[in-house]
Amino acid sequence: MPLAITIVPVMPLRAEPSHKSEMISQAIFGECVETETVNADGWVKVRLQYDGYEGWVTQSHLETITLDLYNAPYTHIATQWAARLNLNDQPVYVPYGSLLKLGGSQWGNVKVTAESGIEPFAPAKSPHLAWWPIAYTFLNTAYLWGGKTVFGVDCSGFTQTVYKILGIPLLRDAYQQATEGETVSLIQEAKPGDLAFFDNEAGKITHVGLLLSDHEIIHASGKVRVDPIDHQGIVNKDTGVRTHKLRLIKRMFP
Repeated sequence: MPLAITIVPVMPLRAEPSHKSEMISQAIFGECVETETVNADGWVKVRLQYDGYEGWVTQSHLETITLDLYNAPYTHIATQWAARLNLNDQPVYVPYGSLLKLGGSQWGNVKVTAESGIEPFAPAKSPHLAWWPIAYTFLNTAYLWGGKTVFGVDCSGFTQTVYKILGIPLLRDAYQQATEGETVSLIQEAKPGDLAFFDNEAGKITHVGLLLSDHEIIHASGKVRVDPIDHQGIVNKDTGVRTHKLRLIKRMFP
């Protein structure tokens, strides 16, 4: 199965091989994929290396790579909203939090060199402290279904990306993330950085956010915002309306 790497800043991952199809997630510059199917219109069915998510992408957004590069560790991270690299001596600006494999300068037929806003990457030594400034970098970012960047993000894309920058992998969707970590029984026992999950009337988990304390949460709802929370759920601080019903709390930090 051919392996490839994303060579555009943000690659939409679509449910079907069409630009009109729903965007279900994204792959960010430097994300590796396994390619499964290529159709006559230049669409490729892929599986993301990071979280196993599957969807259709445009073939021109990818560059074929070796197994060695696919298995290589992440060495650098974009620390600015739009960090700059050179791609075959042409500029490309990649979003904050992009993880990169820059142990060598060659990705297949593409030469990649860092310019500005790119720093060495290592997992956070104290993730329970380091997550605060990362999460607040996203404050007021617009909600975007399937989004994973500071230019547009959905609820689980927000939590996944914050944890990714810390060096802690999470699955992609809220209901998948709810299967990970250690359960916290009561909101009074929650710690900053715990994930709170919320369900709909059918009992399906549909939302997730990061707890700032046992009474405040930062989450992507309309935009990335801070709202009050209690044992019942989230209350929109602007309207006073209860918007999400609390289902469970999980602790992901070691």
